[in-house]
Amino acid sequence: MTRPRLALLNVSHATQNTSRNFRRELEADITEFRLVDGDRPAGFAFDGFVVTGSRSAAYDDDEWIQATKEWCGEAIDRGLPGLGICFGHQLLADVLGGRVEPMGEYELGYREVQRVADDPLLAGLDDTFLVFTTHSDAVTELPDDATLLLENDYGIHGFRHGRVVGVQAHPEYDTDTAEQVTRGKDLPEERIERVVDGITETAYARACKTKRLFDNFLAEVDGYQPTAAASQSRPSDDD
Repeated sequence: MTRPRLALLNVSHATQNTSRNFRRELEADITEFRLVDGDRPAGFAFDGFVVTGSRSAAYDDDEWIQATKEWCGEAIDRGLPGLGICFGHQLLADVLGGRVEPMGEYELGYREVQRVADDPLLAGLDDTFLVFTTHSDAVTELPDDATLLLENDYGIHGFRHGRVVGVQAHPEYDTDTAEQVTRGKDLPEERIERVVDGITETAYARACKTKRLFDNFLAEVDGYQPTAAASQSRPSDDD
């Protein structure tokens, strides 16, 4: 079976960890675009797309955020499967007509989320499972016709709208990324150390089960058949 071609919309401001983590978890032929630096996909000759996390807010009016929304909106209209992680989850919800707002607090560290609905994205996962979270914005209103997939006491943690899915947590994180991101937060030192103390091999091993989300998403991408026009305009393997 041909590996799916994915557009990785890397919207992180510190892209090295983000690139490494997603390339490790996604068994696909990846073309990466660093939107914050002005890099833009020229077209839609992909089998699916992934939008990463970012320290920015989906409701900001930065040019690169608007460009990302426009590209994702057209990709969705064309029927491409999409996966959003953290900021990506929020941005896709916004593009589809949902609402994203500041929480007034941080959810940070390893925390449990609960499954609300059965969905192919969640195949093989328990009704409650551990994830690493880091966000101060949240999807507060789902798009019309979206299905709530995951939640916890902080609110919405996952949704589906057609072939688009979003997850608030970071299943791609390794322990080094989790600690680095945590220490970069402008929060009381006591809280930072408490979260870092919780970044253990045991917690990471539990949270690794959530990485199955990537395989489940790729299984959906594999079922996508691009149009003849899109196939003819695919980038070459040398791009």
